[in-house]
Amino acid sequence: MSDSPAPTPAPTTSVSRTRYLVGCLAWLLTLQFFVLETVAVSRFPGYSRVDQVISDLGTETSPGAALMNASFIAQAVLIVLGAVLLLPALIGLGGRLATVLLSAAGVGTLLVGLFPSDTGGTLHTVGAILYLLVGGLGLIALAYGIRPRSEPVGTAVALLGLVGVIGTVFFGTGVHQLLGEGGTERLAAYVLPVALAVTAVLLWRQQDDWRVATPDGDDGTLTRRQRRELERAEAFDRARERDEALEALARKKEQDRVAATAEDTDEDDDFDEDRAWRTPRQR
Repeated sequence: MSDSPAPTPAPTTSVSRTRYLVGCLAWLLTLQFFVLETVAVSRFPGYSRVDQVISDLGTETSPGAALMNASFIAQAVLIVLGAVLLLPALIGLGGRLATVLLSAAGVGTLLVGLFPSDTGGTLHTVGAILYLLVGGLGLIALAYGIRPRSEPVGTAVALLGLVGVIGTVFFGTGVHQLLGEGGTERLAAYVLPVALAVTAVLLWRQQDDWRVATPDGDDGTLTRRQRRELERAEAFDRARERDEALEALARKKEQDRVAATAEDTDEDDDFDEDRAWRTPRQR
């Protein structure tokens, strides 16, 4: 039987802790949208979140247009940056698909910020569709990419993505009776930053599961937690080997003691008391 060479392990992506930190921070900072939107609304007299869409805050009639459009552009950068940097932390096809879809949603947000609804025309509409519809689908894919890490968080992100898609369909088809036009759009739009922020917190809390690059040149094949488990297993094996050696030594000593006792017993059996009391002639 010929010896076959051991299979070479598949290469893995080594990334630094800084990369994960920046990626998580980027997604967490997507919450800036709510802050800057609130500021823009406060500067727009008579604006109604229920009756008016978000894009109205970026038009020339809005006193906070520059601020709102800057928020859209910043949101695009944060979404794409987080999606690219956190790709190695996402699992399977869902994680890879989420990176593509969320990056497309980020591009859509960029178009919304660069081309306001009053002057941007088709580009603004395309951007809004990318953000609302593709972003919702991206959250559903993201849910599959993080569910192996946390089933409750993955389920929550999937539900947020589903709400986003349903809200987009209602908004696009003019079903505004319940929440109004602005409220329906916000139902579709708000889920993305909320879900990304929740995912960022989860990934940062589980940083020991990441494949990270180390100063000694380790290629990150094992995660930090896997390394700790391997070290514990090796320590357990060493302790077991020590215990087995001690038990073997104790058994050997016991066997030697039993053997010595048996020899003493044999000597006692060979002793002839009558012969010992005989005179030399009688012997």
